[in-house]
Amino acid sequence: MVFITNKSVCLYRNTGVFFVLMMCWLACSAQSGNSSMYDYSSKVDSVLSLMTLDEKIGQLNQYTGNWQATGPVVEDSTKIEQIKAGRVGAMLNIKGVKYTREMQNYAMQSRLRIPLLFGQDVIHGLRTIYPIPLGEAASFDLDLMERTAAGAAEEASAQGIHWTFAPMVDITRDARWGRVMEGAGEDTWYGSRVAEARVRGFQGDDLADTHTVMACAKHFAAYGAAIAGKDYNTVDISDLTLHDTYLPPFRAAANAGVATFMNSFNDINGIPATGNAYIQRDILKEGWAFSGFIVSDWGSVKEMVAHGYASDLKASAEIAIHAGCDMDMESRAYHKHLKELVEEGVVDIKYVDEAVKRILLKKFQLGLFDDPYRYCDEEREKKTVLSTRLRDLSRESGRKSVVLLKNEKQALPLSPSCRRIALIGALANSQKDMMGFWANEGVEKEVVTVYEGLKRRFPNVTVNYADGYDLETNDLRLSEARAAANRADVIVVVVGERFNQSGEAKSRADITVNANQQLLVKELKKTGKTVIVLLMGGRPMIFNDMEPHADAILLTWWLGTESGNAIADIISGDYNPSGKLPMTFPAHVGQIPVYYNYKSTGRPESKTVAYSCRYQDIDFEPAYPFGYGLSYTTFQLSEPKTSANVYTMEDTIRVSAKLKNTGVYRGKETVQLYIRDLVASVTRPVKELKGFQQIELNPGEEKEVTFILSSADLSFMNRNLKYITEPGKFEIMIGTNSKEVKKTIISLK
Repeated sequence: MVFITNKSVCLYRNTGVFFVLMMCWLACSAQSGNSSMYDYSSKVDSVLSLMTLDEKIGQLNQYTGNWQATGPVVEDSTKIEQIKAGRVGAMLNIKGVKYTREMQNYAMQSRLRIPLLFGQDVIHGLRTIYPIPLGEAASFDLDLMERTAAGAAEEASAQGIHWTFAPMVDITRDARWGRVMEGAGEDTWYGSRVAEARVRGFQGDDLADTHTVMACAKHFAAYGAAIAGKDYNTVDISDLTLHDTYLPPFRAAANAGVATFMNSFNDINGIPATGNAYIQRDILKEGWAFSGFIVSDWGSVKEMVAHGYASDLKASAEIAIHAGCDMDMESRAYHKHLKELVEEGVVDIKYVDEAVKRILLKKFQLGLFDDPYRYCDEEREKKTVLSTRLRDLSRESGRKSVVLLKNEKQALPLSPSCRRIALIGALANSQKDMMGFWANEGVEKEVVTVYEGLKRRFPNVTVNYADGYDLETNDLRLSEARAAANRADVIVVVVGERFNQSGEAKSRADITVNANQQLLVKELKKTGKTVIVLLMGGRPMIFNDMEPHADAILLTWWLGTESGNAIADIISGDYNPSGKLPMTFPAHVGQIPVYYNYKSTGRPESKTVAYSCRYQDIDFEPAYPFGYGLSYTTFQLSEPKTSANVYTMEDTIRVSAKLKNTGVYRGKETVQLYIRDLVASVTRPVKELKGFQQIELNPGEEKEVTFILSSADLSFMNRNLKYITEPGKFEIMIGTNSKEVKKTIISLK
C-alpha cells in the first residue's frame, strides 16, 4: 500500500500497521482546537501496541548532529541507519528546514514512520539574539520576556525546530556559578513568575501552532545550589530549602503547561538527579501530575558512574529508567542496555511503555503524526529568520535590560553639546562578545557593536575609538587610550567579561573585573573629563577599584544582536534606563553566597556589636542590593498604607503608596512589595518579594500604586513540607529596591 504525506511517499507491506496508523493520523487531522488539551491516549496506545521493544527503546534515545553546538561531537556512522530502523526518537543540533527535512525523511523510511523530534538550545534566541536571560530578567517586564520567548520560538520553529531546552529556572545565589547568566536570579517568587512567562512565550496556547516550540524547564533540580559555585558540583540541602526555595519555579513551569523537564547534572543529598526517583517520580510525575516527559542532560545518565552511584553504563540505564528519566540524551545507555535489562526481567516493560507514551503524546500534540514536515517551510524560514520585527524586539529588550548603577552630576544622558566621544575598550567593538554565551547560531557579522551603535545614533559627533586593552590578554594600551581621551568631550569605557567567561563550565573563583581594565578607568579619569563606564558580563561582578573613578556606570550585560543600538538608545537619552538587579552584587567574593532574603540569626548582623553575624575584615553589606537600579529622573515614594490594621484569613489586604516623579525626565520606576512574617513556626526571611509594578510618569506626575494580597501570599512551607498561613504580625514593605523600603505592620487573625 502507498501512503502519501506532505512531500513524502512511503510504502507499507503490513496493511494492519498501515490501517491503525492511518486511523490515528486521520483522527488527528480532523481534530480542531487546542491539541494540547485533546486526549490522545487512545491514539498513543494504538501506536504503542504496534511497536517492537527495539522501536520502543528507540523513542527514548536522543542523538546529536555531526557538528558541535552544545556538547562534543559524537561520531557515529550508523546514526542514519538507526533512524531508518526506528531506533532514534529525537535529535538535537539539527537546524534549518533543509536538514530537518532530510532527517525526517530518514524517519519516514522506518517501519512505523514515527516522526523525529528536533531540539535545540534556544536560550536567548536562535539567529536573532536577545539579551541573556539574567540580563532580560533585569527588565522586570514579564510581558517582554513572554514576547522574546515567543520571538525565539517563531524563529526556531521556522527553521524546523520543535523543542527548546529552555527556560532555565534554577534559583541562583552564588555568582561564581557560570550558569547564573541563564536564569532569572536569586528570588524564588520572581523566578516563578519569569518561568511562567517564558513557558507561555515558547509554547503559546497550542503546541500544534507551528510558530511555537515545546519548552523545557531545567535543570531539575537545585542545580543553582552547587557547592562553592562550581559547575556540576554536589548539592547538599535540606528538604525544606529544596521545596521552599528551589522547587517553586519548576512547579510554576509545570502549572503553566511546560511540555518537558530536563534533569540536572548534580546529585541532591547523595542521589544524582538523573537517577533520583524522589525528584522525578514522587514530586514531578506523581505529586505535580506532570504529563510531559523528562530528558536527561547531555550524558548525565552515564555520568552516574563517575558519581559513584552506578557501577557501569548498564546499571546507569536501569537506575535512570526506574527513577523516571524518559529520554536519554547522548549517553547511549538505553540504546545499548535497556533491551537486555527488560529481557532479563530487571526492568519491567511498564517503565519503558510509560516513557514511550509520554514522548508519543508530545509528538501527537505537535501535529507531527498528522504531518511530519509541518515545520519545514522554506519560504517561512526566509521571511522569519533575522526579520526586522525580531531585530526590533531584540533592541527593545536590550534597552529595557540595562541597569543604571551610578550617575553622578547627571553624567548621563549625554549632553546635546557633546561633539567628541572617546570610545575606549576592546569589548566595545567585539561582535562575538555582544552576543554572550549560548548564542550558538548567532552570526557575528549581524551584530551591532557599541562602536557602530554610537556612530549611527550620533552622526554629527566624532567617535574616536581605541582598544585600551588587548581583548585576549588584557594588556593595557594606555597611550592610544589617552590620545583618544584627550581629544574628547566625554569618555565612554567598556569593560567586563568576555562572552566565554560566564556560561556552562564557566565557574570562577574570583568574579572581580580584570585589574587592568579597572586601572584603565582610573587612568582615564586623570584627564579630568567625564568618564562613563559600560559594564558587560553575564553575572554579578566586583569592581570596587574603578567605581570611585566612574561618573556613571551602566550595567549592559550581553544584549545580543542589537546591542550597540540598544546601548546608544540609553546613552543618548532616547530611552531612560529602568532595569533593576535580579541578583545581589557582592562587594567582596568572600560574601558569596549573598542574597537579600536571608534569615535573621539569634545574633543579627550589626556593624557595631562584636558578637553578631558579621565579618571581621569586610563589611557584610553588598555593593548593590537586589532590585536596585537608577533612572535619569528621580522618584519619591510615600509611606505605605493598608486598608486595615487587622485582617482575617478570608480578607483581602490592600497596600498602597504614592509614587511621584520629582526629576526632569519621563521615567519608569519598578515599585516592589516585600513582606516579613515576624514570628512563625519555621524561621522566615527578613524580606520576601511578593509583587512589583512598573509605573511610568512624566516630570511632576504622581500616581497611586496599589497591591492586593491574600492570606495565601503570607503563607510559607512548614517543616512537614505543607504550605500554611499562620496568624500573627507581618511587616509590609514597599520600596524601589530590597534595601530602601518603607514599612508598616499588619496583624492576621
